[in-house]
Amino acid sequence: MASEVALNPLQVMVPALLLGSSFGSAAALQPSCLSAQFRRPGDYILGGLFPFGKNTVNLTARSEPTLVVCERLFIDGLIWALGMKFAIDQINNSTSLLPGVKLGYEMYDTCSEPVVALQPSLLFLTRNGTTGIGVQCDYTDYQPRVAAVIGPHKSDLCLVTAKLFSSFLIPQVSYAASSEKLSNAELYPSFYRTVPSDKNLVEAVVQLLNKFGWNWIASIGSDDEYGRGAQELFLSIAGNHSICIAFEGLIPTDLSDPKAKDQLEETITSINRTKVNIIVLFSFNQPAQAFLEHSIRMGLSKKVWIGTEAWMFSDVAAYIPNIQSIGTVLGFVMKVDNVPGFQEYVADLFASVQQDNFCQESRKLSDLMSSDMLGTQCSECDHISLQDVVPILSRSQIQPVHVAVYSVAYALHRALGCTHQACPKASIPSWQLLHFMNTLPFTVNGQTFRFDPSHNTNPGYKIIFWSWKNGTLTYLPVGDYEEFLYINKSQIWFHTADQKEPTSECFRHCKPGQFRRIKGFHLCCYDCTDCPENTFWSTKDSSTCTPCLEHQWSPVRSTQCYVRSERYLFWNEPLTIALLVLMSIIASLTCLTAVLFYKNLETPLVQASGGKLNLFALFALSLLCLSSCLYIGKPSDELCMIQQVISSLCLNGCLSTLFIKSLEITLVTECPRCAPTFLPWVTPRRAWLIVALCFLTECAFCACYLRVGPDSLVSDYKSLPTEVLLVCNTQSWLAFTLLQGYNNCLATVCFLCTFMVQTSGKKYNLARGITFAILIYFIIYIFFIAVFATLKTVLRSVSQIGGILATSLSILGTYYLPKCYIILFMPDLNTTEHFQISVKEEPEDNSQ
Repeated sequence: MASEVALNPLQVMVPALLLGSSFGSAAALQPSCLSAQFRRPGDYILGGLFPFGKNTVNLTARSEPTLVVCERLFIDGLIWALGMKFAIDQINNSTSLLPGVKLGYEMYDTCSEPVVALQPSLLFLTRNGTTGIGVQCDYTDYQPRVAAVIGPHKSDLCLVTAKLFSSFLIPQVSYAASSEKLSNAELYPSFYRTVPSDKNLVEAVVQLLNKFGWNWIASIGSDDEYGRGAQELFLSIAGNHSICIAFEGLIPTDLSDPKAKDQLEETITSINRTKVNIIVLFSFNQPAQAFLEHSIRMGLSKKVWIGTEAWMFSDVAAYIPNIQSIGTVLGFVMKVDNVPGFQEYVADLFASVQQDNFCQESRKLSDLMSSDMLGTQCSECDHISLQDVVPILSRSQIQPVHVAVYSVAYALHRALGCTHQACPKASIPSWQLLHFMNTLPFTVNGQTFRFDPSHNTNPGYKIIFWSWKNGTLTYLPVGDYEEFLYINKSQIWFHTADQKEPTSECFRHCKPGQFRRIKGFHLCCYDCTDCPENTFWSTKDSSTCTPCLEHQWSPVRSTQCYVRSERYLFWNEPLTIALLVLMSIIASLTCLTAVLFYKNLETPLVQASGGKLNLFALFALSLLCLSSCLYIGKPSDELCMIQQVISSLCLNGCLSTLFIKSLEITLVTECPRCAPTFLPWVTPRRAWLIVALCFLTECAFCACYLRVGPDSLVSDYKSLPTEVLLVCNTQSWLAFTLLQGYNNCLATVCFLCTFMVQTSGKKYNLARGITFAILIYFIIYIFFIAVFATLKTVLRSVSQIGGILATSLSILGTYYLPKCYIILFMPDLNTTEHFQISVKEEPEDNSQ
């Protein structure tokens, strides 16, 4: 329930007490006729369902469907009923709202029990002028006893009666029921209410908890539709706002049950174990009273209690012995205005019901309603005086009842087509009023109201604080809530030693870049842990960190991801510059060697080394050096495909000339008998044919490499923490082996052909230069393969460049540079006899 109360009761209580004093003499001991004031005839009848009584006889003891009676008078219900009577009397006396039309009413007791509320509800559904309900397929032309129903006040009663009235589409306007279930206009199309739903209340409570940073709380609800529904909503919404419910429980509403005491004590014991400092209590006044009494008796430590008007303004709850020991009480009540003239109206009525003439006329009008089957069941109303009502009257919420009656009156005004002078008296089926209640707003005492699509009104809430001064309780307004919460903390004196708000946290709010690591029994108890690398904190108090996308990265404890920069071998980095300088030196030496060989092409040394084949080999070697530039800069799929191809073809050009020279040396030194037959094939003229054949063979292997699986560009996001590594990845090691294998075979043949060759000490040993060149090439190649297969960074490109330059330098240094030295510094050795290789060469004389 979310019915509201006046926020400053002193402003209301003072005139009420004055009225009570004025009319106190009229409150005689003899019975009055107040019970005869709840039925009046009229052109259109409004039904009223009010809790005149409470504490019904134990329903479980019923063995027959007899009438259920209440044991005690509930003065709040009586005042609400008088509020409806006051509103109808105002409307009947109005000359503009329903001129010429008189509203009648019938009010009945619900005893706050659904089974009791059903009896008058069935009476309201009877055909007008009869006591029976017609069973029909179509109720379009059916005219029930009442045009609309005001009440009842509790959600569990409304959930029963709203189904009943909705089947006939009779407008029902509750002045206090707040269950969110009743907001379903499809299930309850004719149900309206002049109070907010529990969802609005729960959202207000959650904002209050967040305002103070309270995230470790207990939630208690009464075991009825209001308590269960409000608590269920609260648990759902609180969980979405990082509020941890340490304990949730229900307290019994039937306090006569022998198990009720044990259930209350068990709930309080459980709250003690959780060590929370905040308790949210959704309950009516009687269960709340019992819970608070047991909390005091069991010595529950002081807490902050967040309540609702269902118990906040209960005289019984507020004046429990030692109630101040429970701690700090904050609560929400609906914003309501005073209804002008109501207290004077009540005072006049209590004076009138003591007069015989008035009572005779009242009973005569009441008897005209011909409802002998049901009395108002408010016989105790005739035994109370104004002094009994004044304390409740000072805080009772009449405006929701007042507005409910006026909403029906305005709908009648529009349905009848009234003007400010007159209303036609026509037969208006109840269901036709619904359209007019859904559409236009209406004004009551200068304040405008309208029903939202869920048939609710939402005037907002006031936040009140129980302020105790010298043992006197004052309901102090400290804030308000409509869509957003405002609260004046300076007006709240908490129960703590410094009167500041207490803390109630199982966890601290994690800092940006941290996630919640669950610990302990409660899922919302956790430690704050930094988000690891490549993850980021995306939601406040999130329980996980969100991984960055593949192309992004983040440091530890990050709140966002950053785009990875591309990483490859840049032209301007120091290592690249050093390699380029080395490449330039080796390429320059190769070119200078080629120039020197060209100028000394006809000398014995150059001719013995291969003649013009040397120029081709040096040209291929220089291209091999320059091919290292293909591994610098941003790679692409096309570049990755040609890198290995070009370097292999250039190396093949150099190795093929060494292959020819190795064959020549082997034929002369190891196979002198076969030399005359095969030497012509390695002479300069036919040697070019072998070079071309070797080159074409390597081209064929390059084509296979491109077909089977060439290198391709791969974006590596794992090797580097903040960058994406762009590398040429070897797709097929078979293709790589085909490409490199042929050159290695040529190198192997060269090595085998020259390794065992011996010449006279007087002769220049050409075979040794080839042997050492190939041997160093193999060493470099073994290291290159080991490094190339394991590296995943930019050093992979460096290893390829280093392998190319080392191979070029090894061949140049071991085979060509020694010959350059002889040409430049030992020209006397550059003679035919030192470089004569023929089958006629005599072995060295060892006779000495």
